[in-house]
Amino acid sequence: MVRKPDSNAQRLKRHRRIRAKVSGTPEIPRLCVFRSLSHIYAQLIDDVNGRTLAAASSLDKSIPSEGTKKEIAREVGKLIAERGKACGIERVVFDRGGYIYHGRVKELADGARENGLKF
Repeated sequence: MVRKPDSNAQRLKRHRRIRAKVSGTPEIPRLCVFRSLSHIYAQLIDDVNGRTLAAASSLDKSIPSEGTKKEIAREVGKLIAERGKACGIERVVFDRGGYIYHGRVKELADGARENGLKF
């Protein structure tokens, strides 16, 4: 019998491997991305103090609900960059969460870069 690999378990393994190397500080927080089938979420996290400094998602009222998932992800990236700037954050380390840097994850990163976050 052929067994299909558990893709989420493999993603979590990749995520643990990434998290062993990537950590956020109060000056340079971690931009963490979570992608579900219908939504995308982003957080700026200070791992030293264990605090979330800013968050944005496709469920926010300021994000338009129409458009493709990629367009919405780019808007979430722009929103997290605006909220980060409001907190005085200009540089971040990018945590792709074990996802491939492609599609919605890449669009979110590009949107954040467009609005001034550096990583």
